[in-house]
Amino acid sequence: MKKQWLGNLVSIVALIVGLGVWIVLPWFAVLGIAVLLVLWLFLTRSGRLSLEAAKIGIASLPQRWGASSVIVVGIAGVVGVLVAMLAMGEGFSATLKQTGGDDTAIVLRGGSQAETNSVISRDQVPLISTLAGVAKGKDGRALLSPELSQIVNLPTASTGEDANAQFRGVSEAAWAIRPRVKLTEGRKFNVGVREIVVGQGAKGQYRGLDVGKTLKLGNQEWTVVGVFASGDAHDSELWTDIDTLSSAYDRRAYQSVTVRTEGKAGFDQFKQAMENDPRLKLDVLTTRDYYTKQSTGLNTLIKVLGTVIGTIMAIGAVFGALNTMYAAVAGRAREIATMRAIGFRGLPVVMAVMLETMLLALLGGLLGGLIAWVVFNGYSVATLGSNFSQVVFQFKVTPELLWSGLKWALGIGLVGGLFPALRAARLPITQALRAI
Repeated sequence: MKKQWLGNLVSIVALIVGLGVWIVLPWFAVLGIAVLLVLWLFLTRSGRLSLEAAKIGIASLPQRWGASSVIVVGIAGVVGVLVAMLAMGEGFSATLKQTGGDDTAIVLRGGSQAETNSVISRDQVPLISTLAGVAKGKDGRALLSPELSQIVNLPTASTGEDANAQFRGVSEAAWAIRPRVKLTEGRKFNVGVREIVVGQGAKGQYRGLDVGKTLKLGNQEWTVVGVFASGDAHDSELWTDIDTLSSAYDRRAYQSVTVRTEGKAGFDQFKQAMENDPRLKLDVLTTRDYYTKQSTGLNTLIKVLGTVIGTIMAIGAVFGALNTMYAAVAGRAREIATMRAIGFRGLPVVMAVMLETMLLALLGGLLGGLIAWVVFNGYSVATLGSNFSQVVFQFKVTPELLWSGLKWALGIGLVGGLFPALRAARLPITQALRAI
């Protein structure tokens, strides 16, 4: 008894390890395994017997579709939820990664991880503008924009409840530094006037941001004069003149400085010059690196949550598959015993049941992936970013996520079919033949 218990424990541990390896296998390794399986099925005697036995079981699926659908629906649910969760993290990460570039730099106070805890004094900005590597505009001036980020409360469009929005003060150079930002409606704000341009994501997320509307921020009336689109995190922001924002909220310093550099080489020069100037104890990152880091924490959390939730649901799906396949094996006991009596050995029987289960798992995986793609791909939501303001982004169902979901489905099918398949191979022939 003790040896049997120990053997079962070793088998379960080996199965768990095998599933973990299966989930992380790259596509070419999975393709290699599939090719080897197909070659074995068609080129060996045991493989051909397995295929013939599997055809018999698959042909009987319509007669027991109600029970078999438990496997398909259960696995589809696992894959759908898993892919949807991971698509949320993928969309959030993609939105922030698109925000930056390698030819723009963001300057923060030394040791600051984000704009919210950074302070840059006004007298440092002229020094930054003279550093090597900074690109010049048509007027010969350095392309840099000292900026402030103020968190304000706005009613959401869906419920009317207050949510955090990012109110950014920028200089005139911000438009040249970020060429992706294009006006889609109205005009730019005027310097020294309480006027706002809003991102298209913010316009959809909050109420009262149509062009011509006024809203009260910082106990002052502001007028929306334009809408812009950038296809990145700035779509969730409200922009105004930096000096007007500073005056309205009594902010005497900046939080960051965004600089356009002379290409990637210009960024390296700019960073080196910053490090060599003892008056500037500031950190420099490319905007791509900065926004990628801002997405890391939430993306990791979503992946962990998605994996945990997917695992819990997968366990339920495995039990559903086990129950269904055990019932199928019991119902086909005489059929399986007859096949073994006429020459089908244990391996073809095991592979026949496994192929049947894997086919159902494949159908479930495809169905779950299709549902996730149709329902969630491009679906817009908002969540808190690292600066405690709402970031509007879209779910992104990528081929990589669909492939990962399909591997989960096949892994569930493997576990759900293995033990019933072994039971079918060990079924006593004489006892099964006498069964009514």
